Amino acid sequence: MPAQSQFEQLILASGSPYRQLLLQRLNVPFEVYSPDIDESPLENERPLELVSRLADQKSATVAGRFPAALVIGSDQIAVSGERIVGKPGSAARAREQLRDFSGQSIVFHTAVTVRCQVNDFLFERTVDTEVRFRELGEAEIERYVEQENPIDCAGSFKSEAAGICLLRGLVSDDPTAIIGLPLIAVSEALRLAGCRLP
Repeated sequence: MPAQSQFEQLILASGSPYRQLLLQRLNVPFEVYSPDIDESPLENERPLELVSRLADQKSATVAGRFPAALVIGSDQIAVSGERIVGKPGSAARAREQLRDFSGQSIVFHTAVTVRCQVNDFLFERTVDTEVRFRELGEAEIERYVEQENPIDCAGSFKSEAAGICLLRGLVSDDPTAIIGLPLIAVSEALRLAGCRLP
């Protein structure tokens, strides 16, 4: 961490390679520690409540082990209407999701919590991204899933890669939020915590 920071280290509480690549853009040294938490929704928990709670729980779990560290926890949920859209897990399910989304819009809620236990530092933010899909033909859905195999991505597409071709628009205050970590919000949190960026 920069010398003027009041924190011993910066930790990303995530095993996601996408979030790690995003955080590297800020050119600050950080470590990775994957929290082991139950991500199941609570009874009657709404999507925004769930994503905020999971981001908070991830950061709190790791901060409990490293109380002098500044810890970043993040979570993301895709929603179609009131229905949570999960990761497809298989090529067949990815094709099914993309058929459902053809010509439709879904919303990604990306929550981030940044905290340090010993200094009572806490920053919380949720960034929404509306994803507008084109009308998709069966052949292009088949080609896309075969090329990118997006089975570990909610919504079955990767906006940072060829998945952008499936869309007619993205609406968000932060273009990095859709990939899994809203860097504008994270940058704000790090500055408030005493880090000099850039």
